[in-house]
Amino acid sequence: MSDEQAAAPTPPPPVPPSDSGSPTAEERQWALFAHLSALSGFLIPFGNILGPLVIWLIKKDQLAFVNDQGKEALNFQITVMIAVLVSAGLTVILIGFLLLPIVGIGALVLTIMAAVKANGGERYRYPFTLRLVS
Repeated sequence: MSDEQAAAPTPPPPVPPSDSGSPTAEERQWALFAHLSALSGFLIPFGNILGPLVIWLIKKDQLAFVNDQGKEALNFQITVMIAVLVSAGLTVILIGFLLLPIVGIGALVLTIMAAVKANGGERYRYPFTLRLVS
């Protein structure tokens, strides 16, 4: 036997996920977690910002889809926090009592919609979002 026949073929290197291709199951799962982790804000103060921030910081260099969706979730939650603070300030003139539930319900609905889209492999863009983290 020659050296070429005796050596086992080396397996091809794993292909990193690309921005243009569809996201892998792992990418979709982490993106789902990035969006849903914002729901912790209903139980933990600033949890809506800390959840997506932690997931984004951990996975942004490894998974391109999670980098995109984590930033999107983080930007939206920062926008929601600003809206909550403004609404809380407006409770002095009573309009804030109307705005706070609207902001809360809107954030809940949009977060769930984003999680479903991300789990399906779509890049979701929240409406009315300040893009502070880029």
